[in-house]
Parts: sequence; C-alpha cells; structure tokens
Amino acid sequence: MPADDTTPAPTASVSGSAATDGFSLYREIDRGDWSRLASGTPQPLTETEIVQIRGIGDMLDLAEVREVYLPLSRLLSLYANATKRLGADTSTFLGEPDTTTPFVVAVAGSVAVGKSTIARLLRELMSRWPGTPRVELVTTDGFLYPNAELERRGLMARKGFPESYDRRALVSFLTDVKSGAPEARAPFYSHMRYDIVPDAHVTVRRPDVVIVEGLNVLQPSPSPSDIAVSELFDFSIYVDAETDHIASWFVDRFLALRRSAFANPSSFFNVFSHLSDGEAVQTAMGFWNDINLPNLEENVLPTKHQATLVLEKGATHTVERVLLRKL
Repeated sequence: MPADDTTPAPTASVSGSAATDGFSLYREIDRGDWSRLASGTPQPLTETEIVQIRGIGDMLDLAEVREVYLPLSRLLSLYANATKRLGADTSTFLGEPDTTTPFVVAVAGSVAVGKSTIARLLRELMSRWPGTPRVELVTTDGFLYPNAELERRGLMARKGFPESYDRRALVSFLTDVKSGAPEARAPFYSHMRYDIVPDAHVTVRRPDVVIVEGLNVLQPSPSPSDIAVSELFDFSIYVDAETDHIASWFVDRFLALRRSAFANPSSFFNVFSHLSDGEAVQTAMGFWNDINLPNLEENVLPTKHQATLVLEKGATHTVERVLLRKL
C-alpha cells in the first residue's frame, strides 16, 4: 500500500549519542524520568476515548497516555503560552494591536509509526489545557496532488514522496495560518477513495493551536529562495522507531485493513480484501520494500534532526525514550 500520509544529518546525532566534543543537540530523557514530569496531573481522557483515538495496531492505553503524552501535552502548552506572550509583548513594543497567531505543531515520521494517532491524541489533550481550548488537526494527505495529476506526471507509484505533494499549496495554507488570516482552507483527502475529494475542504479559523501531521513536513525547501514548510512550525515532533519494527507494523496494519476498511466495496483497496494471509503479507512487503522503505530512508528519516522533540518507540509500539532539543 503506497504511502499517502505516504541532506544527511549533522554530526551531532539525534539519537543522543555523544559527538566528539561530548555535546549533543538533545536532552535524553528515559521513559521513567519523563513520566514523572506530569506527576499529579489529572488524566483527562477515559479508556473509551483512548480506544476511539487509537489507530490500527497502536498499543495506546491509559498508562501510555499518562506516562508519555500527558507530559508532552503539558510541555506543548508551556511553549504555546510562551509564544503567545512573546507575540503580545512584541505587539506592545511596536505599538500595535495584539495579532498573536496560532501555535503550529508538526508531527512527522514514517508510515505506520503511529503519528496519526499521536496527532489525534495531542489534539484532545491540548484542548484540555486552559490556554489552548481550540485545537485543529490538518494532515498533509490533503496536499497530495489528485490521482489524475499524479498519473499525468508519472508519479502514482511515488505517492507519498516529496514530489507527489503540492508543496506550494501547503506553504500557502500555513502562511495564511501564521499570518493571522481569519480563515485558512486545506483540501480534503479520502483514504477510502485514496484521492483528493473535489470541492471539499478542511477550514481552520484562527484556533489556538494547529497540528499538522504528515510524512514530509520537515523537508528542506527545494531551493534557497523557497520557504521550507518547517520554517512555519513553532514546535515539531518526530516519531521514530527501528526500521524493522515499522515494517512489521506496516504489514500488521495491512492485514487488519484487509479485514476491515478494504472489505468495503467503495474502497480503492477492495481488490486486496480477498487475498490469503500469505498473499497479503507478500503484497504488503512489496509495497514496503518498493515504496515506503525507500521514501523513509531517502526523505523522511534524514529530517529527524530538524525536530524539536523525538519520540523513540520500541518493538511493542510504545515510547521508550524522549529526546528534547536544547533551547
């Protein structure tokens, strides 16, 4: 299944291993220490709500929310409020009305690593904090070129690669958001149809926070004169895991979808619903090896060092360590 959500790193490794001078760009925080950062903070979500947020194959539960994502949402709240205060102070300094714009968070990572679940979860958690009650979520799937245009450009087999996205439209949308436009509109993507839905849009109207989730949100600009999408984020998260683990999760998700969403006659992938288990595994691995793995290695993984924070997942799909960039 092709990806539809589908410049080497610097010497200072994002993994947190020491460079030759003993310094790193990131603080390394193991799960136990990280979980204590939200000690005493009430759990705002019920188990039923977590099940509704959880994606196929994710191991999200009450403990994971409490120990990993509650501290993260609190940190994001601190960043958002500090950014809002800075905006207000700058307006005061310039003698202008306060024109504070939405705080924009990026969530990046491979296909099947769980970034969509994390983005949905952060939307729910951040909306519970007093300073950020209005939170919107936009996925970059909506900025994929329509299938007809991908076919015209010979890019259908590279859906999810950077060149399959309308980068200018994404930059324009985020520029509207960050410039304080009353309304910003993003195209709507249907996973059932595996295509853009004509004349359908996701509209955001100056919320407190906009979360942008997608494969290539931390990509550099194609030329020095162009704005990089990543320049328009206030905070960015990269969801990381060993490649072999992600491949296994991708296959498991494909098998689960074959029994659920693919079974819908309207699904673009209905053709795969009748495969045997062996055929389904072989098909999924073909998609992984031919499309998703090359995209991960060539385009997604090299942007990890751009992130403000890295969530490192283990084989069980749970977060084991957090890397936070030093200010």
